[in-house]
Amino acid sequence: MKDANAIRTIARSSMEASYSLSPETIRSAVKNWYEDESLEEKLEDSNLLLLVAETDEGIVGFSESAVVDGQGDVLWLHVDPMFRGEGLGEALFEETREALEARGVESVRGLVLEDNREGNDFYEQLGFYHVGDRHVEIDGTDYLENIYAEEEPAEIATTTGPKGQQLYVDRNDSDRGSKGPFYVVYSDEEEETLYGYSCGNCDTLVLSMDSMGKMECDECGNVRKPTRWDATYM
Repeated sequence: MKDANAIRTIARSSMEASYSLSPETIRSAVKNWYEDESLEEKLEDSNLLLLVAETDEGIVGFSESAVVDGQGDVLWLHVDPMFRGEGLGEALFEETREALEARGVESVRGLVLEDNREGNDFYEQLGFYHVGDRHVEIDGTDYLENIYAEEEPAEIATTTGPKGQQLYVDRNDSDRGSKGPFYVVYSDEEEETLYGYSCGNCDTLVLSMDSMGKMECDECGNVRKPTRWDATYM
């Protein structure tokens, strides 16, 4: 696609300005996520949305979002550091929100690493609620990723485990699957001990994941592909 080089350049410069990740990790991530073949796959996926922000000087930003269980997850919202402070991020977000709503999305979430203070401030200034967080591994290092939503956090749901124990399903924390979302399941109400995942398509508990972050529901075949961060150490 004609915008591929601009997308890669913006992603790299934006991440270098906003994250404490090493230059090598960022280069590897951008190469895996936005090489031509990966971009073509994203554009062909009806549940993914890629929008660019363009001025007279060319492409200065882009957003990448996914439709998950009737809601839209803004996975990335990058603006060239040279053009920040001009309201382009807010404008790009609103265009992204409208495009997601046109696809039937009822609510929007934003995902951003905790150490990206500017990104966290962005969602807080939009009036979003911090509804949860999760740990992600990037190039062998553990990071905390914050989850922001337009509405206040939903109550924790409960389910029964295979041994009759009570488990807690966090519907604020989900990942996209081929047939429905996968929700994080904890063994304690304080959400300190991860138990596994709940398949949003058939409510089956899924207790295993491979080293690349892929999981599959044995009951219905719902598959979760590696997350957006897993490509960093592919």
